[in-house]
Amino acid sequence: MDWTLFGSALLSSTLFPGGSEALLLYRLHQGADPVASVLVATAGNAGGSLITYAMGRFGRKAVQHRDAKTDRRMLRAERWFRRWGYPSLLLSWLPIVGDPLCLVAGVLRVNVAGFLLLVTVGKLARYAALAWLM
Repeated sequence: MDWTLFGSALLSSTLFPGGSEALLLYRLHQGADPVASVLVATAGNAGGSLITYAMGRFGRKAVQHRDAKTDRRMLRAERWFRRWGYPSLLLSWLPIVGDPLCLVAGVLRVNVAGFLLLVTVGKLARYAALAWLM
């Protein structure tokens, strides 16, 4: 298993910035197995989203009113989630709004099984599309 890719994908999906896509493309360019690489990146990224979800679920007070930038992102993610509901979690891979969406899902105490299913499908689709385009 490619632990570097897994770790990069995991960190990229928390509130820390990262670029697991570039590492995935590099690994594929080196000749890594595309299916295994996509699955490893997806597992790491979904795990990171689960960490972000848990931060929202168990740290609700710490997350709320942190600073103006965080408040704006949280409000945007909450509007998306309230408007589109569970299907919005398919877009958790998007930059800027994806991580706050996972955080909001935790704050709103969304069912964890449904959360994990939709987040994993969205992230798998993104990595598979990247691998296919490579």
